Amino acid sequence: MLRHRLHVPAIAFVALGALPGCAHNLAGPGHATELPTVTPEAAGFSSQRLLAARAQFDRIGSAAFMALHDGRVFVSWGDVGRKIALHSIRKPLLGALYGIAVARGRIDTSATLAQLGIDDIPPGLTAAEQQARVIDLLKSRSGVYHEAAYEGAEMIALRPPRGSHAPGSFYYYNNWDFNTLGAIYERGTGVGIFEAFKREIADPVGMQDFGVADGTYFHERERSQYPAYLFRMTARDLARIGVLFQRNGVWEGRQVVPPSWIAASWTPTAIENPDVGLAYGLLWGILPAESSIRLGPGYLGGGVGVQFVFVKPDDRLVFVHLMDTESPWSTSGHLVAQLFSLVLDAREGGERSR
Repeated sequence: MLRHRLHVPAIAFVALGALPGCAHNLAGPGHATELPTVTPEAAGFSSQRLLAARAQFDRIGSAAFMALHDGRVFVSWGDVGRKIALHSIRKPLLGALYGIAVARGRIDTSATLAQLGIDDIPPGLTAAEQQARVIDLLKSRSGVYHEAAYEGAEMIALRPPRGSHAPGSFYYYNNWDFNTLGAIYERGTGVGIFEAFKREIADPVGMQDFGVADGTYFHERERSQYPAYLFRMTARDLARIGVLFQRNGVWEGRQVVPPSWIAASWTPTAIENPDVGLAYGLLWGILPAESSIRLGPGYLGGGVGVQFVFVKPDDRLVFVHLMDTESPWSTSGHLVAQLFSLVLDAREGGERSR
């Protein structure tokens, strides 16, 4: 169910060494403060019906779950202040940074890898591969099938042969694309990913826990010169990302991420999983209303099939689910989807907005 190839939806370390951010108890943009809370009934949900969702949460061994309506928390279960590895949720986080940098003219999404001087360790990129554009990487359609850091066995097994698809012509969930986007961002802006995220997003939305040291670069230099950029984050901080996108990039009156970028990120560019109807945009998964998962319409950032930020903007809803993936776990995306479904079923009146 919710399956991102090896990562999300059947719905899928080198320390940076910077000082961590600290939380403040000051209200207003740029200062950390608790997210507002409401009762389930005030959000249009039944506390009694939510008991079934709570039982599912306990049964599957989740570390943290939050549900928010219009930016207000009406469900908070588990340790929402614990920093947990996000895995592939790193991609929509980088995507938010790209939206800001593109709007400022620091990154040209039509630029080719050749124009940017992007190559890799031998066997390096061919002239044809270097014609891939930044936008092709954002769509995971570069046609570059070089080895990459932080690839799982399934990604490796599914990787097409080098030169089998022209840039822009074929979707493959490609860590080479994602990792190289990190390098392109840093070259284009002159700022490290985690410093930029702290300054451009975490601080403006008042994250309580995230610090630059919660980001790490994962190198596998025998595979590629481009490392994966990995985030650790608390559920209550990740919830702010969901709310930021649910509110079209605005936080307390400030436009943090351009709305045009969010619209582009949530526009389907490929079908990622035909079995359930999951589509792919720019670093986000897209769940249409007609999907067999029955949670849509909505938008997913996910990792290893169990870490999720799920946004339903039409319903003003955000769900965040995290597992402790550094301890033994056996939860599946299918079970997490059931948890989400049980929460939606707890709406007063028993009807879901579609």
